Amino acid sequence: MDHQTALTGSEPAGPRRPELLAPAGGPGPFAAALAAGADAIYCGMGSFNARRKADNFTDESFAAACRAAHLAGARVYVTVNIVIKDAEMADALELIRRCAALGADAFIIQDWGLFFEVRRLMPDIETHISTQANIHDARGTAWCKRAGADRVTLSRELSLDEIAAIHEHVDIDLEVFAHGSICFSYSGVCLLSSFACAGRSANRGMCAQPCRLPYDLVTEEGRVLSPAGRGRPLCPRDTNTSELLPRLLATGAHALKLEGRMKAPDYVYSVVDAYRQELDDLLAGRKAPAEQREARARQLKRCFNRDFTHAYQDGTSDDDMMSYERSNNRGQLVGEVVGFNPRSPKTRSERFRERDKGPAGTARISLFEPVGAGDLLELRHDAEPDQFLTAIARADATAGDVIEVSVPRRMPSGCRVRIIRSQRAIDAADAVLKREIARKRPVHVLIRARIGEPFSVELSCVDDPALKARAAGFVVEPARTKAVSRDDLIEHVGRFGSSPFEASTFEVEVDEGCGMGFSAVHKIRSEACRLLEACILAPYGRRAQALSVPPSFSSAALSAETASASDPACATTRARSLEQPSVCALVTSLEAAEEARRAGAVRIYLSADDLDAEGVSPAVALGRGYIPLLDEVCREIDRGRLDRWVAAKAPVAIGNISHLALSSDAGALPELRSCIPIHNLAACMHLFHRGARGFWLSPELTIDEIERFVPHAPMPAGITVFGRPRVMTSEHCILQVADACVHDCRRCRLRRQSLYLRNIDDRLLPVHTDIHGRSRLYAAQPLDLTPQIPRLLKAGVSRFLVDATLLDPSETYVQVLRAARSLDASLAGKRPSPRQHGASAGCLFVGVD
Repeated sequence: MDHQTALTGSEPAGPRRPELLAPAGGPGPFAAALAAGADAIYCGMGSFNARRKADNFTDESFAAACRAAHLAGARVYVTVNIVIKDAEMADALELIRRCAALGADAFIIQDWGLFFEVRRLMPDIETHISTQANIHDARGTAWCKRAGADRVTLSRELSLDEIAAIHEHVDIDLEVFAHGSICFSYSGVCLLSSFACAGRSANRGMCAQPCRLPYDLVTEEGRVLSPAGRGRPLCPRDTNTSELLPRLLATGAHALKLEGRMKAPDYVYSVVDAYRQELDDLLAGRKAPAEQREARARQLKRCFNRDFTHAYQDGTSDDDMMSYERSNNRGQLVGEVVGFNPRSPKTRSERFRERDKGPAGTARISLFEPVGAGDLLELRHDAEPDQFLTAIARADATAGDVIEVSVPRRMPSGCRVRIIRSQRAIDAADAVLKREIARKRPVHVLIRARIGEPFSVELSCVDDPALKARAAGFVVEPARTKAVSRDDLIEHVGRFGSSPFEASTFEVEVDEGCGMGFSAVHKIRSEACRLLEACILAPYGRRAQALSVPPSFSSAALSAETASASDPACATTRARSLEQPSVCALVTSLEAAEEARRAGAVRIYLSADDLDAEGVSPAVALGRGYIPLLDEVCREIDRGRLDRWVAAKAPVAIGNISHLALSSDAGALPELRSCIPIHNLAACMHLFHRGARGFWLSPELTIDEIERFVPHAPMPAGITVFGRPRVMTSEHCILQVADACVHDCRRCRLRRQSLYLRNIDDRLLPVHTDIHGRSRLYAAQPLDLTPQIPRLLKAGVSRFLVDATLLDPSETYVQVLRAARSLDASLAGKRPSPRQHGASAGCLFVGVD
């Protein structure tokens, strides 16, 4: 009997293996991610995902992709990371059922209604909470776990220390962003695209990325505060944690997500490949040579990027994380222009062109990084960043070389030269896309050739030895001529050809003097491969069978459940139906609060910070009838100042899941702010059963959508009828674009002024930065829904809010009085006030995509 022989070394023992999670916007990027070594791949199906403009998949291509991934040992996640309209719930559930039957391993979900309905109707399906759900701390993460989530994708803004603290307190898989584009706003609370780009909602997968456009920071008088070259105050650099991987893994994060479902196969392959190499070195306890590390860093820089940062991971959010000067691809800086040789015009058109733009010619470039033949170079001058040219490198060159490229006009010496498209990356991706099998799975091979016994081949997956298959066939006889050797068996059994497997190790048990025909050996090896494929895919087949009957879902059934006499919440439901319609006001000072009350507001809301600034304690606020309004962000550092406003049997307006968890445990009466989006009855029902006692409608909802589910809601519904919608909340202070930060928000003079971002259409978006350095951006146009109060009343809305965040006390009085009179008129069957000049109905009639 021969002993085990290793063909390739197995992975040494080390820390828990992290999951490298790669993006795929279609079959091409999927194959590239698989070939590059992704442990899992996330992609979209249909229209219920946050990258609806990606190619995504058909049922046929998705099933094939899942099969390839599973045979290679990778998992597949489907993103359903948008809010779901009530009319879409049945279709979204059917999409999940269908994708699970086709082979999806898990689903990344934002909408709470969809999440809870999946848990209720298809409890065996693995569910991950999307970063769009805005989870920032251990308490919110623990709530997700109790709700049945298998994984939580944390906010991009969290530091490594915060991630580690969450892991320490909650035993659940944590997914964190490791590489790629950063949203400027906290995910899930951004409405900028909806209100700036004709209803293209980020929460519906159609973000137009207005954050990447130019804006000027201006005063109320129109004076520009942002210096030249800092024209994109909402445009962050891209995350790159490749140098932080040891620290990132030490936090306990299980899945490292690479962003890029809109990216081409060459981007996906290059990024996944670089991180795969780094992770493999780290897990093996080895340090790559400096040359290899430099090559990987170069590989990442030559993918699309806006330059790199890991500020959030470091616990900062300063200027060094921003790409103020440009929002497009920076690539890698490789050299500078050192000369130009004009070329004499040869044609009439060239002569006309020379007269207008100067002569074409050859630019000479001094390199400090290597370039490859076919690389696309960008030549750009710092003094005139909008003036640039692109050119193709003619041949390979090394650092220190001077190369020449053809350009259509003169570029002055000193222009910076970048590689913005790597031909090598394109070629590498093209090569893997031509493979019949994107990635083969290593197997251990056990061969038994005992005289008088059936010849057998057993295959077991190296990454999961429980996955194994054995094929046996002919009875081994003594050799009549030449006996087969151990090496003969390894050679012929090891010819895996077009199968999805490759031999990693061999163990051969062979008697001396065995004889056999190798064609018979090949057949048994092929049968072992077939059986191993069947073994790997069998669980997916059983699940598909179990999901063959669609689950039953209807909003009518949920509505009936709400009204059920046996429902313990029935008393609360009846109380909701008896609530008198009222005008509410969100104000920023006690003076404004009294003006709002004098004008007819019944419920007065002040933020926790504003109550603190006025010296009002929680007990005093409760005694005066003020309702604390808590932030949409609750990180560990925020809990000390925010949690104390949650009290038993007292109302509180909450903006995140962490505070819903706290409120429920404390017996408070939490109202869900619109930044916890409720777009369907299922979300309303399930969050009500978990402690919510009121909710505020998203400004992205239409009146038709409101009329569909609000009448059946088990708790009071409110809507903002006047005010500027908050369209962004950012950890980075927008005012830093002025390049005058004093790093002490309480002493900041800019923060006390009325400041705006002026967009390319000369519209002004108010900016407010709080004492903690977080900025909030508001819509350029006020919202005024007072003319629709009669219809909203009929739909079941009972609370009508004047958001006076940006109003002074006298303006607050005017708007609250106007809303109160409109409500009184509506209740009396009369016509309310017309919409104010300059205001809009927002999305109420046009909706969002």
